[in-house]
Amino acid sequence: MPDGRTMPRPATGSALLLPATVGFVLLLFLVRGAWGPLRRLDEAVADGLNDAVADHGVVVEALRVVTALGGSPALAWVICVGVVWLLLRRQVRAALYVVVAAVGAWILISVVKTLVGRLRPVVDEPLVTPSGLSFPSGHALSSLVSYGVLLLVFLPAMNRTARRFAAVVAVVIVVLVGFTRMALGVHYLSDVVAGWLLGAVWLAVTAVAFRHWPQDRLLGHPLPRVAQGGGTERSRVPSGLPVLGSAAGLRPVPERHHPVLPRPLVAAAALGVVWLLTLGALYGLGLLVKDAGPGSGPASWDRSVVHQLAGARTPRLDDSATGLQILGGTLGITAAVAVVGPLAVAVTRSWRPLALLALALVGQVTLFLVTVALVARDRPDVPHLNSDLPPTASFPSGHVTATLALTACTAIIVFRATGHTGWRVTSVVLAAVITTAVAVERLYAGAHYPSDVLASLVLAGPWTAACWWITRPVPQARAEEQATTHPAEHRRAAPRR
Repeated sequence: MPDGRTMPRPATGSALLLPATVGFVLLLFLVRGAWGPLRRLDEAVADGLNDAVADHGVVVEALRVVTALGGSPALAWVICVGVVWLLLRRQVRAALYVVVAAVGAWILISVVKTLVGRLRPVVDEPLVTPSGLSFPSGHALSSLVSYGVLLLVFLPAMNRTARRFAAVVAVVIVVLVGFTRMALGVHYLSDVVAGWLLGAVWLAVTAVAFRHWPQDRLLGHPLPRVAQGGGTERSRVPSGLPVLGSAAGLRPVPERHHPVLPRPLVAAAALGVVWLLTLGALYGLGLLVKDAGPGSGPASWDRSVVHQLAGARTPRLDDSATGLQILGGTLGITAAVAVVGPLAVAVTRSWRPLALLALALVGQVTLFLVTVALVARDRPDVPHLNSDLPPTASFPSGHVTATLALTACTAIIVFRATGHTGWRVTSVVLAAVITTAVAVERLYAGAHYPSDVLASLVLAGPWTAACWWITRPVPQARAEEQATTHPAEHRRAAPRR
């Protein structure tokens, strides 16, 4: 091509569209007509899988975990993070493509389910309680479209090995999600196959449609150009695949970038020293506060705060505490990291934020677990809002430790990514407010003493500071990353020759 563009021909989308459409329409008529052989096959598969897994609790739990990858919460996260990433990289056209494909898939699910009106399978031992109608499988359709559209959009940023790996992972996830819907007894085989076929139809239609939109304009308005190559950079993807976006705009970091840890062995040694010293301080503090009061118990001030908060409980405060408990728990922290990490890489164009988060969170988890085992302090002697708490895991608070580490790392990332005072102040205020709210919730719930919360600050504070110091960019790397993140400012600051 004379202009260097490599937008592929829509051959792949058209080749996929016709057979998928024919297959879905044929299956739709067979289901609506209650064709005997198909009905018997569906019932046999549903009953056979239900009998095979119903008595195996571990298998059922694994199926529930995998099926969640095709549920609305997981797919909403995948789509939202992908769209925000694209917008941060000024890939407006690709972001619109992802939104249209995902929203259209959810509309298709509702419309087709209502038109067909097929009831869910009836099995001997229901393993989950589904809602709505059966045909087609919403999990199968939406997972294929959601993972598929992101795969197509981000293909230009991958080399051949990465493309193959990503394609295999996407296919495995979609197939496993469809299998779990049958194994859990909430869909027939034909429901799942119909979901895949209809999802493939919609994916092909949207790919072909967006393929013909002008590359540099949207609704008559010019699109913003991205740094490092703009929208006309040659993609690594061979022609024939319906993809959108430029390789430079989508690539997580530049192909040539300064290493995050130039001397990893030195960094590991330094963090090991800090880890051991922090553990020693926590262990000594734990032994001190464990038997600080009369009768080998907690100090009077420690105990009185917990009892006063327990006496002030109300149903409304209990509900608020439950929400905060999720925020500082494993699920909340994992969800937050899954959002902060990718978007931080999108903004900074560096792996440094992921390294900071990984080191900080892994270190605080190991410090917490070892300290809990060494100190083994009993929980406060008040009724607990959560009855599943381990009885001797009071010192320190894991919720407060993880929350402080995450919010502090987020503030560090914001400080590194921008010099805007408003963003920096906001990140610090949010870190303080969120950590304080989680700490108050742990005291209110009767899970920890105030000294446990203070110990969490002793744990997370120095450790996060050490991770910040280890992952700080050297002057040359800082200059390169600032030039990548803020190219316009860098050009203005560069001396003229």
